[in-house]
Amino acid sequence: MTTQRDYYEVLGVSKTASEAELKAAYRKQALAWHPDRNKSKEAETKFKEINEAYEILSNQDKRAAYDQFGHAAFEPGAGFGGSQGPFGGQSQTYQQGPFSYSYTTYGGDQGPDIGFDFGGFSDPFEIFAQFFGGASPFGGRQAGRKPRYGISLSFMEAAKGVEKEVAVDGKRKKIKIPAGVDDGSVVQFPDFYLTVDVKPDKTFRREGLDVYAEKEITFMQAALGTIIEVPTIEGSLNLKVRPGTQPGTMVRLRGQGIKDPRRDSRGDEYVRLQIIVPSKLSRRQREILEEFEEN
Repeated sequence: MTTQRDYYEVLGVSKTASEAELKAAYRKQALAWHPDRNKSKEAETKFKEINEAYEILSNQDKRAAYDQFGHAAFEPGAGFGGSQGPFGGQSQTYQQGPFSYSYTTYGGDQGPDIGFDFGGFSDPFEIFAQFFGGASPFGGRQAGRKPRYGISLSFMEAAKGVEKEVAVDGKRKKIKIPAGVDDGSVVQFPDFYLTVDVKPDKTFRREGLDVYAEKEITFMQAALGTIIEVPTIEGSLNLKVRPGTQPGTMVRLRGQGIKDPRRDSRGDEYVRLQIIVPSKLSRRQREILEEFEEN
């Protein structure tokens, strides 16, 4: 056993922490103390403690045993299932660069991939593949994982698609980003994955494949009706404003949204009309409005 510290304290959560809270705490702590990132002397020990704590607390049966008996539930010869404790144990050791990490699985012959949820990873060392370009030590579907890189795109680049030159393993490559990728999308290439970060746009806001924009019109334009120019992803369009349009009216432009990167379809654009009420009026304008109100 790596630590005798309270497992809840190790992860920085309360004893009533939910599964989601445990998972979020594990991710945060594992990334903060990973020896490939954290060069302090205690990083390796902390990283082991974090994995051990989450390994126990993420499993309902183990968590219940720990809550009742503490660390004694997992000590050899403790009387809870023989010399291996109540769940048995199998030790795994993983060498990553100058560091050696130990990891104990419980559950007899089930192996390391059964019964645990390591914060969204299949095992605690899959964090290498996601954040450090390494591979899981347990083989199977984790072995030989492609490295993952990130790229930042403007709203329009993501919406319309773009060709970019990027550096991969020290080599410059031209890649094509398909139209319609969203923030957080992962694009697969032959030898790597690319996670997309889309910057916010001053004009457009995206929800799924639909796009939202706002357009200001004057009080008279709303009252009398007019034709205005509105922005879309593909350029400006003329939009007819009906007489008597009310503040906040939403107009739908079919097929003017985001292209679906997986199929031949597009979302819509919604334009919200915001009416500008004049803050200052001439005497004549005031008289006209007063006459209008009287009628």
